[in-house]
Amino acid sequence: MEYQELGNSGVTVSRITFGSWAAGGWMWGGTEQNDAVGAIHASYDLGVTSIDTAPIYGQGLSEEIVGEAIKTLPRDKVQILTKFGMRWDLAKGDFAMKSKDNNGHDLDVYKYAGRASIIKECEDSLRRLGTDYIDLYQQHWPDVTTPIDETMEAVSRLIEQGKVRAAGVSNYSVAQMQEAEKTLNIVSNQVPYSMVRRDIEADVVPHCIEHKKVVLVYSPLQLGLLTGKMKPGQHFDASDLRNGHRLFTPESITRVNATLNKIRPLAETKNATLGQLVLRWTLAQPGISGALVGARNPEQAVQNARAIDLNLTFEELDYINKQLVALQSAPA
Repeated sequence: MEYQELGNSGVTVSRITFGSWAAGGWMWGGTEQNDAVGAIHASYDLGVTSIDTAPIYGQGLSEEIVGEAIKTLPRDKVQILTKFGMRWDLAKGDFAMKSKDNNGHDLDVYKYAGRASIIKECEDSLRRLGTDYIDLYQQHWPDVTTPIDETMEAVSRLIEQGKVRAAGVSNYSVAQMQEAEKTLNIVSNQVPYSMVRRDIEADVVPHCIEHKKVVLVYSPLQLGLLTGKMKPGQHFDASDLRNGHRLFTPESITRVNATLNKIRPLAETKNATLGQLVLRWTLAQPGISGALVGARNPEQAVQNARAIDLNLTFEELDYINKQLVALQSAPA
């Protein structure tokens, strides 16, 4: 495995990080807890020491699963990355988004990062995770109702108290990162990125390179689309966020698969899956420090972890990039 320090925080994460969004089941059509715990253990055995989670994933379930998984792992060898700022338990607030819970029922979610709320969320996360500190605490989404300095001051207090080791953000623009930096040293930004979603290359990545911030990307396999296993017309349950997603229309899947078929022979020559090739390509892109990858079972976790073993030459990366030109105009 390869590792990356988060700035000068002293926190070092595995470049392939276990993403537990699917493990929480929320928006993924449910989950099986024993399989998720086994997947985390299988990842750890192959050097994936970092686990990314969030309270909103399964409305606390993902953090509880992670907490169960790390009970038998050495805590100082595991990095817990969790988040704050997406509340489903608020009686009132500025409406931000409507989603669905694990049973497909409507769920109101509020993006809120006020001082008292952050302190409460941190205590709740620590309890669910069964630990007394969080390695990387990230604001899940920007909250336009709360000044960024108030949010960052609260996280700074948590760092002073030893409950948080390093502070990060997620889905932040360059301007928002700059504002946050006035109050607190931000070591990372977690953002979406994949072969079919590369907009951060225009601004976020150059900014992070210049200012020595780590870019952690989520959905590098684009919700499974880039594994090459999706078929046009594939069915997704009502609680699955891919149901109705514009990248999962029959036309989009057909277009993406046509491009994937062009690079499939390269994966085969390396005795690798398409997904592993895509992950290694992702980590080879300038400024991309780590990739969050989910797994529902140990088999998937092992495949993801072993992607790090692939070696791609400059010529092979160039070949892949030339095939991706056809996807540049694909909807994100």
